[in-house]
Amino acid sequence: MIPRFRPYLGWDEFRAAWAWGRPAVEEFELKFARALQAKHALAFPYGRSGLYALLKALAIEGAEVIMPAYTCVVVPNAVVSSGNIPRFVDISLADYNLDLDLLENAITDKTRVIISTSLFGYPGNTRRLSEMVKRTGREILVFQDCAHSFGAASGGKPVANEGAAAIFGLGINKMITSILGGMVTTNDEGIYRSLQEYRDSRFSPGGFRKRWTRLVYLSLAFMTLNDPLYRLVDFLEEKTSWLDYFTSDYDENKITMPGDYLERMVDLEARVGIEQLKKYPEILRRKEEMAGYYDRHLQPIRDKVALPPLMDGATYSHYVVRVPDRIETIEAMYRKGIQLGWLIEYSVPEIPAFRQYRTGSCPNAFLCSQTTVNLPLYAGLETRDLDYIVKEFAEFFICNS
Repeated sequence: MIPRFRPYLGWDEFRAAWAWGRPAVEEFELKFARALQAKHALAFPYGRSGLYALLKALAIEGAEVIMPAYTCVVVPNAVVSSGNIPRFVDISLADYNLDLDLLENAITDKTRVIISTSLFGYPGNTRRLSEMVKRTGREILVFQDCAHSFGAASGGKPVANEGAAAIFGLGINKMITSILGGMVTTNDEGIYRSLQEYRDSRFSPGGFRKRWTRLVYLSLAFMTLNDPLYRLVDFLEEKTSWLDYFTSDYDENKITMPGDYLERMVDLEARVGIEQLKKYPEILRRKEEMAGYYDRHLQPIRDKVALPPLMDGATYSHYVVRVPDRIETIEAMYRKGIQLGWLIEYSVPEIPAFRQYRTGSCPNAFLCSQTTVNLPLYAGLETRDLDYIVKEFAEFFICNS
């Protein structure tokens, strides 16, 4: 079985996790900031915790926060939990990011923040967004959601630095991982000090239970490196609820945050993150190579599916294809020993918990929520597996056309 995702982990990360007693969070913050070309970085238990803390630290409350309708639900969960109002804007099918042609009409007197998500590693047009915000004459902050876009650049400049702050997720399925952590970067000294003070005064230290659950999760991730054991993990995820604590992002009827979202990152996670940073350049290179490989070899079916773009500055966290029948495609590939995934199977304003915030239709977001599949794209994927994936994927659509 070729899994839809496999973390790029080795024994260095496992040994680092067990190196008890070594303080590491501040070291991780410094090294993360350096790697992402930012002045400051602050660690959080989740990326959504960092967003929540940003809004609280900057005293933003009761305001409208604009974001794409096609985004991970944890983003609006954090916005609502912080006492603010999500305002959803449709996406462009050209790059899966905010449709800037629609954005200007969504800005109101209550708008205080725009969250620009560079989805799947495709950089948002930061220059055009900045110009639009300036034209409003209002004090509107731009937060870059870089959970999928480590290192992505727009106009040759890192997306993460084109705004007041950037939020990164460091979950096991992200570009690099600290098991379940998150990070906020900023070049603004005032924002950094306010955010640091808020976190240090409001977030409690992670205890033994948190360290233990992180070790369990890391061990499960290591199981995916072994094919027979991965089948067990796949079974547990698909057929049981045993892994829901680690894999479930949302309840469609509730706006929630994780139970430990106000606990600080633990040193164990930071040590794993430090080891992952060493692999960061290689991971970026491999993902770019694989995206190019898929694009070249899937051209024969470009009239049958919607292939994702290749784009300057993109970092390709995922290779996302829109297909006519998602379930049929996933099941057909699974029978061939290829596990496809889908990352965002909803348009957020269509989720029951968020319908109260819906102000209009978002047809592109809804289309993507129904039709996208992710081809395996991880640094450890071997060339022979890539060959097999493109052969079977292309053959399925050619034979069924």
